[in-house]
Amino acid sequence: MTLYIGVDFHPHQQTISWCDSQTGETETFDLKHDLERVREFYSSLPGSAVVGIEASAKATWFEDMLFENGHKLLVGNPVLIRKRATSRHKNDRRDAELILELLMKNEFPAIWRRPRESDQVIEIVALRHKLVRQRIQVYNRLQSLALNAGLPKGRAKTQKFQKLIKQVEMNEAARLARSQYFALLVSLDERIAELEQWLRTKVSDNKVQLLMSQKGVGYLTALLTVHTLGDVNRFKRVSKEVVSYAGLDPLEKSSAGKVRFGSISKAGSPVLRHHLGQAIMTATRYDPRLKTFYKRLAKKKPRALAKTASARKLLVKLAIMLRDNINADEFDRRGRTAVMPEEIAGSEMTAA
Repeated sequence: MTLYIGVDFHPHQQTISWCDSQTGETETFDLKHDLERVREFYSSLPGSAVVGIEASAKATWFEDMLFENGHKLLVGNPVLIRKRATSRHKNDRRDAELILELLMKNEFPAIWRRPRESDQVIEIVALRHKLVRQRIQVYNRLQSLALNAGLPKGRAKTQKFQKLIKQVEMNEAARLARSQYFALLVSLDERIAELEQWLRTKVSDNKVQLLMSQKGVGYLTALLTVHTLGDVNRFKRVSKEVVSYAGLDPLEKSSAGKVRFGSISKAGSPVLRHHLGQAIMTATRYDPRLKTFYKRLAKKKPRALAKTASARKLLVKLAIMLRDNINADEFDRRGRTAVMPEEIAGSEMTAA
């Protein structure tokens, strides 16, 4: 006996449509997110159930509860699920019943999901990114105070210039703002250091060490790439699909025989794109191939476009290193042979 459950999940409630494949019994009802009631319902089910939801909200507590009770959770692509709807009408009940129908027909468009550890690493890197941006804002405010106080040009990040800001004469309001900014700066430094200490415990992963063999790629970029991409072997064409997954693919806007490419899609992780952009500026200084590519492109295109294209090239290189389990030196020695045969064949067909 298999119990299928289609769930239209919302932050404070869920609509459940379930069916017993043996008896054919079905029922649809709403369930408010009282944790005790939800846990009571799913723990009372006979045996393990297959539960399907749309990829529309993060519900860690719900996934943990299903795992504790031995149920299987499938997360589906909401666009593909909606395409299977036979009616233009949409409500919670219809959505739950549609998910149930797809589960029972074995046609549910389940998506690949990262392991829990990868989600945790990405979450901490994203939190560090936000705190660093806040710290930059504090530096900018200190720079403004120094400018208003008549101090010579300097960098608010340096200890020497911060000492000057602390000693310069200011009015009462500026002195109060200065003390608050420096207190906030100390607090942010401590929090960022704590997050970085936790992240460094994850660097021992062999895949992370592999990516760090590439010049310009530090532990943060390596961690993000490994845990964001996950199993690279699921990409049939690494040079195309990985770039699209990260949102670095240019959007095509062709019409009437005219081929045009616009800005990148930005469909993937913005934090990963940011760190790749930071890494490429160092990589183009020490990696001969990336340096040549960047300079050649920067001669005829804007520097921002050349930087983005180089970051895209770096991402493909890192993905192939992960797929083939090779370091940067081995990749450079192999050159184009690092690409799968089917990718070469696909590119030849496209060129033809």
